[in-house]
Amino acid sequence: MLLATRHSACAAKVSAINQLKALIVGAPEELRAELRGLGTKRQITRCAGLRDRPSRSLEHRMTVRALRSTAQRIRRLGAEAAELRAGLERLVAAVAPWLLELPGVGPISAAQGLVSWSYAGRLRSEAAFAALAGANPIPASSGLVTRHRLNRSGDRQLNRALHTIVLARLRDDPQTRACAARRRAEGKSVREVRRCLKRTVARQLFKLLERYGGAAVEVAGVR
Repeated sequence: MLLATRHSACAAKVSAINQLKALIVGAPEELRAELRGLGTKRQITRCAGLRDRPSRSLEHRMTVRALRSTAQRIRRLGAEAAELRAGLERLVAAVAPWLLELPGVGPISAAQGLVSWSYAGRLRSEAAFAALAGANPIPASSGLVTRHRLNRSGDRQLNRALHTIVLARLRDDPQTRACAARRRAEGKSVREVRRCLKRTVARQLFKLLERYGGAAVEVAGVR
């Protein structure tokens, strides 16, 4: 429930940011000049602090009101998402703190892994877990070339969690970067390399969840 609520808050925040950008484009020139060239965070801060001026035109005052309301909504949604993230981190730390010790695994990715895995024995193998995550290879041979394509099905939220973990490891983990370099040397594309890395992460997560997850969830009283 917390994951779904946070996802909704994040989606609403993105929508509100897009709306703010559109309002700036259609704002009077004076306001556009004030906000043009600022980064998104600075635009939000500046718009949240705008004040009506009775001496300005009706269009100017109503635009200021719309910009301020939208910017303040973005801030509220950001605070809500941060609060939900903190709640998820506390739950994961209570149920499976060892997940947070893995390279590239944060509270959101760990929580999604736990939710998608659910309980020990639900999935018959790590290959089934990878298929659930959409990280398993799909044969796509032409007859002349033997290759595999990306799997577009499965649990897309779990796939996103694996993708986030892979990106973090490619940035910070030397072993993951070395593995990616080997795959690239084999002629694989960037997408294929990431798919291989997601498959590796899925294998690692499943083995740990099956080994420690069931007992941890029962001890925490979640089941």
